[in-house]
Amino acid sequence: MSYLSIIQIIVAVLLVVLILFQQRGTALGSAFGGGGGSAGGFYATRRGLQQKIYWATIVLGVLFIALAIFGLIIQ
Repeated sequence: MSYLSIIQIIVAVLLVVLILFQQRGTALGSAFGGGGGSAGGFYATRRGLQQKIYWATIVLGVLFIALAIFGLIIQ
């Protein structure tokens, strides 16, 4: 197994984890069992950690695609 494949697997796992942390219409706390009394339908602006997770997801997505294309070129 090449180093490129290992890096791509690590990026894919991290990407899945970050996507699972994002929930539309709820705060990050609801991923850990919180959520207060809000009944959905409310969407707040991303702030703090949520915004960092959002941008990290975008960066890892672009990196994953770049690694896949690079893997196709060198094989």
